[in-house]
Amino acid sequence: MGLILKQLFAFIKLLNSDTGNISLALGMTCGFILGMTPVLSLHSLLVFLILFFFRIQIGAALVMAFFFKFVAYLLDPIFHSVGSNVLEMESLQGFFTTLYNMPILPYTRFNNSIVMGSAVVTFALSPIVFIASQYFIVKYREIVVARFRETKFWKAMQATKFYQWYYKYDQYKWN
Repeated sequence: MGLILKQLFAFIKLLNSDTGNISLALGMTCGFILGMTPVLSLHSLLVFLILFFFRIQIGAALVMAFFFKFVAYLLDPIFHSVGSNVLEMESLQGFFTTLYNMPILPYTRFNNSIVMGSAVVTFALSPIVFIASQYFIVKYREIVVARFRETKFWKAMQATKFYQWYYKYDQYKWN
């Protein structure tokens, strides 16, 4: 539980910082993919590799994955329906047989209706989640952060010695 709270606070700090919108939105999108699809599959490993090799916010991905796991549990009947429809398509039977006879691809568990349905729905919605999260980040920074920084509480907090010490410490810690 401590790891989740730490990641949640780090995510809030990222939202309030000057971190790039695209990096943060990509992290949220990867978290959406990780949260909506089953963990023990090959495409989840691929998303983790993408997270580690590119400049994507891992904290945002982990927080979003945690929250989307609950949503995915509620959407499992829809995923099963979509996955069953895709797996039972006559035109794709030969393709699925070829994939299943390949060396590594059966580890994707694509023959499971929930895995197939969640993968199809998630990858179809990923561009929408990316655009929506980027919009959310920009609007959050324009509205919420700007208004909070104009409050008397924030100005009083900035005037304290503790805040000045923490701000200096935070600059040295990340440099």
